[in-house]
Amino acid sequence: MPEWRKDPLVDRWVIIATERGKRPSDFKIKPDEKKGGRCPMCVGHEKDTPPEVAAFRESGSAPDAPGWWVRVVPNKFPAVRIEAQPGIRRHGIYETMDGLGAHEVVVETTEHEKNLEFLPAHQVEEVIWAWQQRSLDLRRDARFKYIQIFKNFAQTAGASLEHPHSQIVALPMVPADVAAELDGMRRYAQNTGRCIICDLLGQELAEKQRVVREGEKFVALAPFASRFPFETWIVPREHQHDFAALRPDQVADLARVLRSTLRALHDCIGEPPYNLVLHTAPINDAAEAMHYHWHLEILPRLTVMAGFELGTGYFINPTPPELAAQVLREEETRAFTPIYAQPGREVAQYV
Repeated sequence: MPEWRKDPLVDRWVIIATERGKRPSDFKIKPDEKKGGRCPMCVGHEKDTPPEVAAFRESGSAPDAPGWWVRVVPNKFPAVRIEAQPGIRRHGIYETMDGLGAHEVVVETTEHEKNLEFLPAHQVEEVIWAWQQRSLDLRRDARFKYIQIFKNFAQTAGASLEHPHSQIVALPMVPADVAAELDGMRRYAQNTGRCIICDLLGQELAEKQRVVREGEKFVALAPFASRFPFETWIVPREHQHDFAALRPDQVADLARVLRSTLRALHDCIGEPPYNLVLHTAPINDAAEAMHYHWHLEILPRLTVMAGFELGTGYFINPTPPELAAQVLREEETRAFTPIYAQPGREVAQYV
């Protein structure tokens, strides 16, 4: 029997089509065709990108030259521009403003075909550190109210370049989805005195039906009202509203849980396209932030939004989250062989 389920954060209903019960083998994944040609993100092609704004590189190596292992550059074709000015213009019932923001690309590795799940755990940590450092730097611009970190993997999920990368966009307003979560978390805290994500996590850990991975500091789980097959959230165990407040011990555990979860998805489904999105508290507004509990969302793109979804805003998920979590748990936990920064390496940050 199909089942309606409501997301307790945002009062959004989804249909869990339990009778379909699609398993990994039911999804047909067609790998992207390799484009070939010159990759602007590969080592030796640094001049093909705008000048880097940050890089983790070998001591003594020059900016915009080889020697890096994570590199951050402005997007060559940005969706928003930092030189734009704030200010809303009105024309009758319509409102517009200049495309203010910042749009950066995080080149996650020098290896052209090795995505996060196949990188050493330490390299994934470095990517997370890059996300954090750029978030801290961008928020110094008081015009920005939110920083969206995301990763598109494969063409179906919106990736236009093959080289492993993620993106950071600083925005002059809080996205509607995050604002809805913030409102839901605030209402719950006002009614109960507690955090809804903390309570959600406690129930999931007690029931064990939708838990995918348990780390010391983070838990990966399939949300009760999952919108997509194999949707997975990674949630910090302690209440923490700001992703940029991560501590070193948290970064290490987050890297392990993220890498392991992505690897399980890969091994189960066979390189599925996905979007990885960070939901964190708004910036430059401390009063709005404290109720929030940040989390990462991994959203595999295994189904297509069609007329029903577009017409109603309701999602139909053919894979119950309990089944998704079971399948992902059954994947053997991968052994991690961390690598450590070589002597003489240092972090270079350009501001």
